[in-house]
Amino acid sequence: MALALPCNKVAMLLVLCLVLMISSTESRQLGTGSAGNGKPSCDAVYAVQPADSCTSVIEAFALDSDFFFSINPNINCNAIFVDQWLCVDGSA
Repeated sequence: MALALPCNKVAMLLVLCLVLMISSTESRQLGTGSAGNGKPSCDAVYAVQPADSCTSVIEAFALDSDFFFSINPNINCNAIFVDQWLCVDGSA
């Protein structure tokens, strides 16, 4: 009976390690950026003004919408706010 307790601890440790490995692997995103690190690079920003929307910014800077969203990967167009910085030039 004394040997079962250490085996259970080892088994729990192995399960925990497996969960951590899977978790860290799933959180990585594969892609290619200008630096090869998969992260967008921003070269110019714009501060959102009252009544701006993603569409109005895309049109004002003559951007392709796919490009705009690739250089602003975490943007929520339903919740942009005045003085929020949006990337308007860069690479993804």
